[in-house]
Amino acid sequence: MNFQVTEIDAASSARCGVLSTAHGEIHTPIFMPVGTVGSVKGVFHRDLKEDIRAEIILGNTYHLYLRPGLDTLRKAGGLHRFENWDRPILTDSGGFQVFSLSPIRKLTEDGCVFRSHIDGSKHIFTPENNVDTQRVIGADIVMALDECCPGDADYAYAAKSLKLTQRWLERCVRHFDETEPLYGYPQAFFPIIQGCVYPDLRKASVEHAAALDREGYAIGGLAVGEPTEKMYEMLELVCPLLPKDKPRYLMGVGTPANILEGIVRGVDMFDCVMPTRNGRNGMLFTWDGVMNMRNAKWAQDFGEIDPKGASFVDHAYTRAYLHHLFIAGEMFAAQLASEHNLAFYLDLVRTAREHIRQGDFLAWKDHIVPQLSQRL
Repeated sequence: MNFQVTEIDAASSARCGVLSTAHGEIHTPIFMPVGTVGSVKGVFHRDLKEDIRAEIILGNTYHLYLRPGLDTLRKAGGLHRFENWDRPILTDSGGFQVFSLSPIRKLTEDGCVFRSHIDGSKHIFTPENNVDTQRVIGADIVMALDECCPGDADYAYAAKSLKLTQRWLERCVRHFDETEPLYGYPQAFFPIIQGCVYPDLRKASVEHAAALDREGYAIGGLAVGEPTEKMYEMLELVCPLLPKDKPRYLMGVGTPANILEGIVRGVDMFDCVMPTRNGRNGMLFTWDGVMNMRNAKWAQDFGEIDPKGASFVDHAYTRAYLHHLFIAGEMFAAQLASEHNLAFYLDLVRTAREHIRQGDFLAWKDHIVPQLSQRL
């Protein structure tokens, strides 16, 4: 994997770049649709490529490990072939599931012992077998196993958690470097920066991870309960400390405003379930603000869904029609809303790249963020 920074905004830390992988180029800043179990919910791969113009999608190691399982993925030749996706894939390590499924897990020095949410069976992720699992999945970019510390954790817990994450990281790196990809193309490895909202812990995490000299770096443990201002504060601390010639990935974030605020602070890559999850529940993100399509105000609004939008969905269907589909409980509503939201998110980062190249990103960001955040 190779990363090249191509433009830097003069008034901020925003930057454009090109991330080259065996399955294609990724232009940053980029948003990555989440395909948890081998699909982006309710969206055809054809539309991901042609309408949404996704350059990379995610898979979830925890869920894919449980279902369909490693034997099936190995026999299929990896996730790319299994789901018929020929562009890049990134997999998380399951660390967030360690955090979010805390009632059914136990952390040890060896790894994370957990019970399947499907059938209650007992499993363990160690740094070593987690790397092996992501080798079998075959993602272009794989993540280190970590503990995603709660955003409201006290200092003692956050410090203990970070030490465990660092010891796991060293084992992950060693095992990654001692093993080979399975399907004839290289894989890249990203450590994850943790440390909750404590500056000294975040700094220590960056220093430890950067010394390992990997292909890129992820920033985890944000948007997990801490105030938004704290998230931005941590990004302002962490991004300048990370290597300038490596991509920076903010995990699990977020709203359109969060993404632009991340870009202005130097983040290159983002993912979040919000476009599809919120879309399935009737919430649309548009260039004029946020729309709840279940509201009666849209029942006889025959205007385009988002007149400024870049998706065919925006111009092919009316607000009244989408409102009707949601009220009627039609599956098509969730599909259209998910596709619209993903197309909007990808259009958002494309437009951000244009303004970085033009040299007016900061002014544009400050103007557009209030507009994107308002409720229509």
